[in-house]
Amino acid sequence: MNEVKRRSCLSAGILERISIILADDKVLSHSDINRFLLQADLEPQPKTSSKRHRLFKAFADFQNKNQCSNHILKFIQLVVSPNRYVDKMDEFESLRASINKQLAFVGYELSENGNYRQVQKANTISEAQQRTNNLKKKLDGRNAHKELFKYCTADFLQNDYFGSVFEAHKGLFQRIREISGVQTDGNTLIESVFCDKNPILLINDRRSPSEKSEHRGFCNLLKGLCSMFRNPAAHEPKIHWEISEQDALDILGIISYCHRRLDKAQQIRLP
Repeated sequence: MNEVKRRSCLSAGILERISIILADDKVLSHSDINRFLLQADLEPQPKTSSKRHRLFKAFADFQNKNQCSNHILKFIQLVVSPNRYVDKMDEFESLRASINKQLAFVGYELSENGNYRQVQKANTISEAQQRTNNLKKKLDGRNAHKELFKYCTADFLQNDYFGSVFEAHKGLFQRIREISGVQTDGNTLIESVFCDKNPILLINDRRSPSEKSEHRGFCNLLKGLCSMFRNPAAHEPKIHWEISEQDALDILGIISYCHRRLDKAQQIRLP
């Protein structure tokens, strides 16, 4: 520890929230916990208590003894590693976003490549909540579709504009899957559901040339949204780019429009 920079202690509240996040069944099993505790040089915990309590005790014991969070951060880094989520990028991004909301209060962020970087510290819960309220108020003022709030609320917390847009994008494509019954993703999903030759969903009667053009345009609009978040070569979600509040509101407005068209979509055949 002497040769490594000592990282700031995490408050009991942050440790508790991180323990709850990592204790999710999709993230860690009881066996996983001790394996990663050992790898991070933290004290293994008996399986007689719940996962969240085992994690919290290991974190708190280390921090009380060493007055730093180094090994706790190492544990988080091992668990939230891109290598564990090669075929589950959405789960990785969701987990990383949840962890980063807590780390933001000490000025740390876990990047998309699994390394830490310093960020501007979020000072108080009330400050973060004020940011949340501001963005929600602006979306309300635009009469945004209710589906946006369903998928974005958690990401508004730290005013993470990319996270908000990314979650809204995922929510839109999930809704298309639910309505159509097609379980693919990306352009494959859009082609299957809205293709010219044999579509599953229609946003209009698709009889006149103008209606056919509108339907085709909607299909291309969805493909454009998909391309914003996908790497065409790797077919993986893009990780992060800087999005201003204004850009976020504009993109969320497009997603809101797509949801409104889906409200009136007709399913004309089964997948």
